[in-house]
Amino acid sequence: MDAAAAAPNFSFFALFMQADWVVKSVMIGLILASLGSWAVILDKLFRFQALNRAANRFEEQVSGGRSLEDVAGEAGANPRHALPRMLQAALKEWRDAKSKGAMSETQAGFLIARIDRILDTQIARETTKVEEGLGSLAIVATASPFIGLFGTVWGIMHAFQNIALSKNTSLAVVAPSIAEALFATAIGLIAAIPAYIAYNKFSTDAGKYAGRLEGFADDLSTAIQRRLAERV
Repeated sequence: MDAAAAAPNFSFFALFMQADWVVKSVMIGLILASLGSWAVILDKLFRFQALNRAANRFEEQVSGGRSLEDVAGEAGANPRHALPRMLQAALKEWRDAKSKGAMSETQAGFLIARIDRILDTQIARETTKVEEGLGSLAIVATASPFIGLFGTVWGIMHAFQNIALSKNTSLAVVAPSIAEALFATAIGLIAAIPAYIAYNKFSTDAGKYAGRLEGFADDLSTAIQRRLAERV
């Protein structure tokens, strides 16, 4: 038998097939975690792009000089995005208060407080929506290296057992088992690194989007206060 035929196979598939059931379980779990994290990453990537495009279009409509009522009416009865829903909620409170006649300063203050509370509730709800899935990315990012390390430790223990049974410490005997063990750590890092990067990016994006909603809410509150000042 020549040296090439006797050489151990260090391909990914061979390392997986040669590993014992514990290390295989660790590898499979890490691969599934990585696939799940990539599903979240792609979903968040497209979702934030869509949300920001919709927000840009709506803010352009609001700043285009048209009345807020016209812009809110064009958004339809049940708009999908947060900004038109916030606008419609604020205008509904304004119409309800205006229909009751003249308002005192105290009543105007209560109206502004009520509108702020409604807008804050919508902002909190939207922030919760855009942050869905980030917890799973955080878990994959923090836990995967340790799970992979567990697989590595177990594989090295298994390698030492094989050395003891074979009573042979040559590299040809030790290398395959050590490679199987280290492969578990490699998969753990492959799962963790993209999840860690994506978690930090999307957490920042979620914070920016929440800040954008809060800025729009402040502008709405200011517009309502300006209208109230003309009536009170």
